[in-house]
Order: sequence, then C-alpha cells, then structure tokens
Amino acid sequence: MNNLQSSTKPRFKKIYIEITNVCNLQCDFCPKTKRMPKFLSIQEFEHVIDQVAPYTNYIYLHIMGEPLLHENLKEFIEIAAKKKIKVNLTTNGTLLNEEKDFLLELSALRQINISLHSFEANDQNRTLHDYVKSVMNFVKKATKHSELLCSVRLWNMNFGDIKGANSLNREIVELIEHELEIKESLEEKLCQDHSCKVSHNVYLNMARKFEWPDIKKEKFQEEVFCYGLRDQIGILVDGTVVPCCLDSEGTINLGNLYEDNLDKILSSERANNLYEGFSRRIAVEELCQRCGYATRF
Repeated sequence: MNNLQSSTKPRFKKIYIEITNVCNLQCDFCPKTKRMPKFLSIQEFEHVIDQVAPYTNYIYLHIMGEPLLHENLKEFIEIAAKKKIKVNLTTNGTLLNEEKDFLLELSALRQINISLHSFEANDQNRTLHDYVKSVMNFVKKATKHSELLCSVRLWNMNFGDIKGANSLNREIVELIEHELEIKESLEEKLCQDHSCKVSHNVYLNMARKFEWPDIKKEKFQEEVFCYGLRDQIGILVDGTVVPCCLDSEGTINLGNLYEDNLDKILSSERANNLYEGFSRRIAVEELCQRCGYATRF
C-alpha cells in the first residue's frame, strides 16, 4: 500500500471541490482566476463524488467562485448525502437570503462559513448594516430550524507587511452583537482568543490575511511543511486535482479526474515526491516555495 492511502480510515480529513469558479464579487484579497468560467454539471459532480467517496467523509464546496451561484447546489448536497458525505461550504454571504432556506433542510450540510471580510474588500452597492443584518437573519434561522454550524469570519488581520482591509471590524462585531442580541462583549473575547462561540452553533473567528501562492513571486522559503496531500486535496471545476485549496490556477496539476481515477493520480510520481518532500520539510514544488500560508506551520 502506498503512503497516500489508509486501510483504517479515509485518507483525507477534507476534500475541496470547486463547483464553479465564477463569483459575484471582486474581493481585493482574492487572486482571481484566469481559467475559463465554468459550472459543474450534475453528471460531473456525481463522477467527482464517486471518486472521492472512498477517501473522505467531508467535502468543502470551495476553492474559487461563489457556490451559492450554482443552480444545482441543492442537488449536489443531496448527491453527497447518498454517499454519506458531509458537506461544508464557504460563501461571501451576499446571496444567503435569496431563496436559500432550502439549505436548512439538507441533513448532509454540516457547516457554512461566511466570509464577512468580503464586504470591506469590495465596492458595495448596499450598506454594511444591511449586509450584516441579512447574514445574521440567515444565521438566526439556521440556529432555530436546523443543526447547521455557522462560522462567521473576519480573515483580514494585519500580519507584518501584509495589511488587511479591516477598519470596519469593530462595527461588524457590534452589529453581530445587536442582531443576535449578545449581551457580552465579543471584542473582549476576541482579544483573548481570535475565535469564540457566539451562541448555539454560531462561531466568530478572526485570522490574519495571507498572501496566496503565486509562481511569479519571490520564494518565501524551501524549508516548510504543509498538510496538502496529507489532510486535504482540491479538485478544480475542470477536474484537475491539486494538493491543496490554495492552488487556484492548477499550477501543481497532479492529474485530471475525467482522464484517470483518483487512486492513480495520488500514486503518481509528482504526488509522491511532493508528499515525501513535506515529510522532510522540503517544498519540492516551485509554487509551494512561494506560499505565505505554509509559513504558518
């Protein structure tokens, strides 16, 4: 048995599946994508799920793009349920209240991550109050009518020379307190720990902004560890398998699920070299040497 498989439990804690690379926003922290815009068909999603089912119990509908734009999102989550796979999705939250109550009826949907930092990262045509109120209305419905976990995020903290758009953070936190009728100070909680439980099944967490890996940037370092191919892999909307969710352009193309099965792709020389490299804390891929996120480990 090769080192990318396990006989006792699924190999990966999570697999990221990009159901579309199209987004309705232009966040300044997002690297965007030069790939052709595409939405997965139901047949393509079924094929991807069949391939990943032996490898994980959890999928994340996120790499690039806004998953709530996909007209077949409900069907996708129901397909995952048939394979006993739990679904987590990440959204900018702008579309949550546009006939999205069906999300609360899907037992396979485990968690929704809402990137509140997307507001300040865009030129908005509505107020911050309206945006946060809309998101919190969905959160309140979720906690009342389902067991869905809601994680609201402010991943825009400064780190060294990397500055995030975060001047509205205090106002956002205060609006959350108001909308959810929180009596204690969330800001005080966040000063002690950058993550806190707000109410039943609702969490708020902050994190520093990071630079996405870019093959054109200078190297951070070659001595680095990463959980890519250990805890996770990503599958782009065109079927390209990548080692992690930050390879937004498919630079480290390990293979394509529409051409080979996942077992063969994960057993490839390139995949094994990358895995063994990180075992020695060496980034063998040029893109990994330019990843700001990997420097956290």
